[in-house]
Parts: sequence; structure tokens; C-alpha cells
Amino acid sequence: MFLEITKATYLYDYILKITFNNGECRIFDFEKVISHYPVFAPLHDIALFKNFTVTDTLEWNNGNIDIAPEYIYEHGKAA
Repeated sequence: MFLEITKATYLYDYILKITFNNGECRIFDFEKVISHYPVFAPLHDIALFKNFTVTDTLEWNNGNIDIAPEYIYEHGKAA
């Protein structure tokens, strides 16, 4: 089974609660990703960060920015 994101909820700061198609949830803090990877730098704008779309992953800015579900699953904390 391919890992997909089915739901995401904004919690606070740069932290989201992510639900996957296997029924598991992770709490993921995007602060380090945003600071470390230039492609995510626009997400420092909290208004843009909060304006995500759930497809099978998370997308911002009409799909110009996205992140692999596997990365969130592996690096997030179990919820």
C-alpha cells in the first residue's frame, strides 16, 4: 500500500497533525524543514503555511510546494 495523507489539521506555529491512509497519525513540526530546505522557505509566511491542501500529500501554493508523506510519517511523532 502506498502511504497517503488523508487529513491534516493545523495545531499551532508550524505544527500539523497528519492522518494517513493506514489509520495512523503523526504530529509534525515543519520548523526545521522550512529553515533547512530552500524550497520550503516561502512557508515562513504563516498565512501561506496555514493555507495547505490535502491531496495524497500536502501541497501549498497551488502545488508548487509539496512534501512526501513518507517523510512526515518517518520523522513525525506518533499522535
